Amino acid sequence: MTRVYLNTLYVGTEGAVCRLENEQVRVEVEGEKVIQVPLHHLGALCAFGRVLVTSPLIARFAETGRSLVLMTEFGRFLARVVGKTTGNVLLRKAQYDFHCDERRSLSFAKSVVAGKLQNARQVLLRGARDAKEPDKGPLIAAAEDQAKGLALLPGAQSLDWVRGVEGNAAQSYFDVFDRLITTQRMDFRFDGRSRRPPRDRMNALLSFLYSIWTNDCVAALEGVGLDPQFGILHALRPGRPSLALDMTEEFRSVVLDRLALTLVNRRELVSSDFDVRSGESVMLTDDGRKKLLVAYQKRKQTDQHHSLLQESVPIGLLPHVQARIMARCFRGEVEDYVPYLAR
Repeated sequence: MTRVYLNTLYVGTEGAVCRLENEQVRVEVEGEKVIQVPLHHLGALCAFGRVLVTSPLIARFAETGRSLVLMTEFGRFLARVVGKTTGNVLLRKAQYDFHCDERRSLSFAKSVVAGKLQNARQVLLRGARDAKEPDKGPLIAAAEDQAKGLALLPGAQSLDWVRGVEGNAAQSYFDVFDRLITTQRMDFRFDGRSRRPPRDRMNALLSFLYSIWTNDCVAALEGVGLDPQFGILHALRPGRPSLALDMTEEFRSVVLDRLALTLVNRRELVSSDFDVRSGESVMLTDDGRKKLLVAYQKRKQTDQHHSLLQESVPIGLLPHVQARIMARCFRGEVEDYVPYLAR
């Protein structure tokens, strides 16, 4: 994986070497050029896993105020290398000022929830098309509830109002989620969302996926230079990555729920991959967790069309792309935040 999105070069090919050559960034794998990008086209370089960045390139990035972001191969944030002059402090100030602007922060929250509802509606309609049950009415009705929520958002006058619309739509979505499970229905019966602790296998699966995806969103926001704890839709709390949780909302149904349903419906995860503990709490076993992580990393390599960029982007890079779009929104370079909308 070596690609450029929104003036950021992402390099994730194991053994790749990034070097400076005539004011251009040259990426090589086993001595062969993979890509060469003029330095003035880039604002940052993100290196995932075992990628070598030469000292001259690091120095040039530092001198010119560009960011070098280091991630593990699984996308966990490690470090960001910046020089004396960096826009990060200004970006964070812009983020905090944006939060204090009630009109702009309300617009941002509406966009996040609109993305979540639109994506949830798509999952429900797709489930209705693929359902084996003759009665598809509840799935279609829940999809209509998402559309009703979308219609209410433009008139929302406060963040609490937006949160109420989101909460009602989420309740409707999870009320019919069990109908999307087509195999192993007894073992993975879903009676509603439960957490801390999850009370059934599907909730345990969803909670784990939501958690690791939120960590990926934290890494993406850190990589851009945003404060992942300073969110808008999710209220500020000590130790809570509120902005990462904001970002996670638009991906829940189309990335994480779909993956959970695929693993269950294809029997890639079975009941024995979960440990039912006393107090009715359910957790993944070590083997189950390994299976899930392998499937998760594989899914992150799958390309998805990005409507704003009008090109395909690996799922694992979507949080990084959205973090860049958020940064542009906070700086006032674009009027409104554009959430990720799946096809």
